[in-house]
Amino acid sequence: MKGRTGAPQDRGCLVGIIFFILGLGTLLPWNFFMTASLYFQGRLNTTEWVNNTQVVRKEYYFNNWMTLLSQLPLLLFTLLNSFLYQRISEAVRVAGSLVFILLLFILTAVLVKVPMEEDLFFSVTMATIWFINSFGAVLQGSLFGLVGLLPQKYSTIFMSGQGLAGTFAAVAMLLAIASDADSESAALGYFITPCVGTLVTLFSYLLLPCLKFAQHYLNKSREYEAGATKELLTESSAVENGKPSCHANGAAKRGPAEEAEAESSTDGTKQAFLELEQLEPAPAKASVFEVFKKIWVMAFCVTFVFTVTLSVFPAVTADTRTTFPGRWERFFISVCCFLMFNFNDWLGRTITTLIRWPRKESRLFPALVVSRVVFIPLLMLCNVQPRSFLPVYFSHDAVFAVIMVVFSVSSGYFVCLSMSYAPQLVDPKDAETAGALMTFFLALGLSIGAALSFLLRALV
Repeated sequence: MKGRTGAPQDRGCLVGIIFFILGLGTLLPWNFFMTASLYFQGRLNTTEWVNNTQVVRKEYYFNNWMTLLSQLPLLLFTLLNSFLYQRISEAVRVAGSLVFILLLFILTAVLVKVPMEEDLFFSVTMATIWFINSFGAVLQGSLFGLVGLLPQKYSTIFMSGQGLAGTFAAVAMLLAIASDADSESAALGYFITPCVGTLVTLFSYLLLPCLKFAQHYLNKSREYEAGATKELLTESSAVENGKPSCHANGAAKRGPAEEAEAESSTDGTKQAFLELEQLEPAPAKASVFEVFKKIWVMAFCVTFVFTVTLSVFPAVTADTRTTFPGRWERFFISVCCFLMFNFNDWLGRTITTLIRWPRKESRLFPALVVSRVVFIPLLMLCNVQPRSFLPVYFSHDAVFAVIMVVFSVSSGYFVCLSMSYAPQLVDPKDAETAGALMTFFLALGLSIGAALSFLLRALV
């Protein structure tokens, strides 16, 4: 059964569910990896007693290196994916990335139970971080390009799945704290869970081509490529058929049978040209730069949103302290920082399925995105400890919580709108290129925000 657009119906919203799982699967592994930071710091920052004082034997600055070695490959490989995605098939990029991410998490889970010298463990962990984010960048860029071929609501569903990944990790962190589990047992759970999630994501992706609704939209992209190839072959054939024959001057010397054969051949050629004229050759895909000129406003918006978000979350927000000491102090950061941000970020992304305002052509849209810069001083003036320069203006937990809610909802909302609007600004044949490009600018925003976070934290 087909809808008004001629496309089959998405029965049971199966394609939507699959893209939600794909969105969840792209960020779930890395979010769980980050929640295990206490485990990594425990294995690396070992202490010893010097003159009756317990000191750290060697400081590895794990969080700083983790941030650096996660953002660099994310930016680099997202850029490469934007230019080279046409050379490697989508199935190889998506399925291959998922398989390698799965293998890397299995390795990380095994190392939980393997004793290892600190320097070697640090080197292996940093290499794992680099490769997880390299494959994650290719995976995310490929899936954004893929979902860009479908109607806009599927981009929203995909990003909603991404937003929920952080919520899962935050809930896992809360459960680990509440259960008083040791860091090793908690880390093992953190690494096994994304292994299962990655397997489910892989099977969901393999199921996608079997659904008629997905086939209808995904085959359009292949038709453009096939049409472009057919056009080249047609032009080549026309050139050959249009060449002057070397026997043209000797036509008068041919017999009646030869002339009849020549006329028959000419008639056949004319008929072939008439048939070719009826075909509408598919236009070639635009270059990356041509696509960028059409989506640069959305590219700026997604870059700016993530620059603002990552500049203060979690580098500044995670150091905020509660004014109510006691048992609540153990849960404050997990609830008011990580869980509140991730849940409301997901909520902001989900809201775009119901409300899409401002419109993509509106100048108000980039203006509202830029206005989010106000959250940087607001969060820096909360009860962040320790601090060196700025005074505390918002010490109460409730004020911090309210700021975090608006901060995170607006982040998810504007990111999702930017990513879903961009493919609509180009021709359908260029939607995949637009999606891959937007993923690069998403990674660029993450990298700029992460770099700024060191400076802003020092200024507090």
